[in-house]
Amino acid sequence: MQVRSLLLLLALILVAAAAEAGKNKKEKAKKDGSKCEDWRWGPCVPNSKDCGLGYREGTCKDESKKLKCKIPCNWKKKFGADCKYKFESWGGCSAQTGLKTRSGILKKALYNAQCEETVNVTKPCSSKIKSKSKGQFPPLQT
Repeated sequence: MQVRSLLLLLALILVAAAAEAGKNKKEKAKKDGSKCEDWRWGPCVPNSKDCGLGYREGTCKDESKKLKCKIPCNWKKKFGADCKYKFESWGGCSAQTGLKTRSGILKKALYNAQCEETVNVTKPCSSKIKSKSKGQFPPLQT
């Protein structure tokens, strides 16, 4: 009878320890313990120049925080790194302007960013002529 009560007591202690560990994990996930849910985030501001590591400031009522962020250095688009778009294929080359165009539809706005629903981007046409027989050999003359 004593062995059974000892095992029951041991099981209760293990269950209590597991519950306490679960609570600690949830508290760590909150990180700062803020109960505010309506955060307004600003753009990512690089520490130097116009790309690289930086920070983003957020405010909610009387609270404010800073989060680390990063702007890739090859990011040159006017619509910002917080607006994610689904782009269609590039159009044909315009002989008048020498540019190709394509449009994108907003897929996701990160950190409550103010994003345009659709954007149009252009790039210069390639001056190289691509051959369609890439990787193929011409037929042999016999």
